Amino acid sequence: MTNNEAQMHSLDIKKELEGKLVTLRGWVYAKRLHGKLIFITLRDSAGLIQITINKEKVTEEEFDQAKDVTIESSVTIKGHISSDLRAPRGVEVQCNSFNINSMAHTDYPIRLGVGKEILLDKRHLQIRSPKVAAILKIRGAYINLVREWLNAHRFKEVTCPIFITAACEGGATLFQVKYFKKRAFLSQSVQLYQEAAIMSLEKVYSIEPSFRAELSRTRRHLTEFWQVEAEAANATLEDIMKIQEQMLTYACKGVAEKCKEELKTLGLIYNPPKTPFLRITYNEAIKKLQNLDVKITWGSDFGAYEERVLSKQFKNPFFVIKYPKKCKAFYHEPDPKNSDVTLSVDLLAPEGFGEISGGGQRISDYDLLIQNIEEFGLNPSDYEWYIDLRKYGSVVHSGFGMGIERVIRWILKLPHIRDACLFPRTPVRVYP
Repeated sequence: MTNNEAQMHSLDIKKELEGKLVTLRGWVYAKRLHGKLIFITLRDSAGLIQITINKEKVTEEEFDQAKDVTIESSVTIKGHISSDLRAPRGVEVQCNSFNINSMAHTDYPIRLGVGKEILLDKRHLQIRSPKVAAILKIRGAYINLVREWLNAHRFKEVTCPIFITAACEGGATLFQVKYFKKRAFLSQSVQLYQEAAIMSLEKVYSIEPSFRAELSRTRRHLTEFWQVEAEAANATLEDIMKIQEQMLTYACKGVAEKCKEELKTLGLIYNPPKTPFLRITYNEAIKKLQNLDVKITWGSDFGAYEERVLSKQFKNPFFVIKYPKKCKAFYHEPDPKNSDVTLSVDLLAPEGFGEISGGGQRISDYDLLIQNIEEFGLNPSDYEWYIDLRKYGSVVHSGFGMGIERVIRWILKLPHIRDACLFPRTPVRVYP
């Protein structure tokens, strides 16, 4: 590469750089033959750019290579930037050197009209699509923005074990694994370990995978999914709701500002949510559902259908607080005004998308925690280390877990949660 030549990505190619000699490396996304001209749409990690190959400006061998090159072949192209209103972006690269790095086979399976199951079977190839790439870039940007907000608010990132010995959410949804000569499980949530960490670091967060052995085959369930989980010492239910709405709004605004090209690729105009988020009680939610002819009684948890119906009544994310004790896990602090309900909260995305996070205030009292563990049919000895946290300097504390795929699905209005991750894992899919 000469001093006058710059290696660039597709989005770097702008009209203002007219005449600049550049090198591009990428994959052939599309190709059109037009006499002595060949038009190639080059795909790279930044997007797409038109390459024009004129027979009179390259060698005969290079022109023949360009004529024969197959879709998804990897190539290196050198040429000059040129403004052209006929090009998709009003700018192109006029090629003066064309080289095939690796010629793709002619049976590329990703083509217009193939079914969803084939696309999932060939997910390792489908992720090359500009639209799928845009989703993955937005997901990455969202995670970075969440981390940015948490770091700025004095949360410390911790990484917690994936192998666990006792349930956090419920034994029925645990993935059991053989751990040498012992029995272990894949983590449902890092919450219990974070509760230990806050007694040292006060405010912590983790961005890690969780695993649920649920046979749910809905548009919002995965067996392996990623969460942003946070826990804070000396924090109440109201404190943790404020943290969630501020963090989520910050990240959503950042996506709108920093991912304009990706949103354009997806054909979206995105308006971030506004704070504060409305708070309604579980009791109020039950009444709303009953008024909408949903058959549900007090004490029932909300499933996918109930959440869809309820969230369709809202245009902005909203909190549902104070669920009945039997709807939530053993560690939730009872409401001091009514011990039948807990200081718990779910954050629901509007327009039918439903729950995107769950959390609440944790039990901080030693005796009450043991009582709850036993009432839930669990063995206190399985939670000995967790109970120790209440023996030695416990404090009021709260936390939440927010599903990354669920948030991305809501932001981008994706039809299925599978579309929000790189390689989805569901009850029927563990390949590729």
